[in-house]
Amino acid sequence: MHIHFTKYQGTGNDFIIIDDRLKLFPENNSELIEKLCNRKFGIGADGLMLLQPDDNAAYYMKYYNSDGKESSMCGNGGRCIAAFAIRLGIVQGTHTFNAIDGLHEVKEKRGNNQIKIQLGMQDVNDIEIRNMENYVLNTGSPHYIQFTPTNINEINIVEEARKIRYNEEFKSNGINVNFINLLGINKIAIRTYERGVEDETLSCGTGVTAAAITTAIINQLVTGVHKIDVETKGGYLSVSFMYHKVEKRFSDVWLTGPATFVFEGEIAI
Repeated sequence: MHIHFTKYQGTGNDFIIIDDRLKLFPENNSELIEKLCNRKFGIGADGLMLLQPDDNAAYYMKYYNSDGKESSMCGNGGRCIAAFAIRLGIVQGTHTFNAIDGLHEVKEKRGNNQIKIQLGMQDVNDIEIRNMENYVLNTGSPHYIQFTPTNINEINIVEEARKIRYNEEFKSNGINVNFINLLGINKIAIRTYERGVEDETLSCGTGVTAAAITTAIINQLVTGVHKIDVETKGGYLSVSFMYHKVEKRFSDVWLTGPATFVFEGEIAI
């Protein structure tokens, strides 16, 4: 059996995307998915996504980490599968898709010879503030956020993140671990270790979202609409949101950035 695949990347976070509207892909074959994501013996990617039919939206995004296991929401993946759907002609620029964490609105933003995808993320109403530097929250995927004065480029991120990801509290279900430098009131730099990949990725959309909204808390921003610019190892993203300061609640959250076609092909499975 041969399958047609397309490769996309969003600020260096790369994905295999398959048009599975006919539901022909063996989605329960985790060994196959892991092999396809393998950079030595397969196509190579941080994850694999299936675009499937959905009764309540334009399509359903089914996401797997590179370990072959179905996972929680992926923000960069969401932008990439939206760009893929637009490229296929399934949808126009503005549309809604469904994912494991619910419905997501998409807007296509054009300008300066660039196309960016704006992805609506879920509201965040529950943030555990361990101290002003450390937070635990879920932005579609679970994240541990650590602001640090140490230059994040000097951190051994795999070693340091695994101390958190594999501790007694998180080792069963796993957690993504993010290290953040404050670069200003509305600008941060981030590095992320992702569960399921079990390594650093060049970018993580839900991690960027989690880091950006907690910036509002640590920088004591006022109630209102804010936009945080985020520097990842793979490029630049931005997160806008409505901050409800008293309740430490975030609504109207949008993740904006590029979603770039890389190549397409066929592979025998």
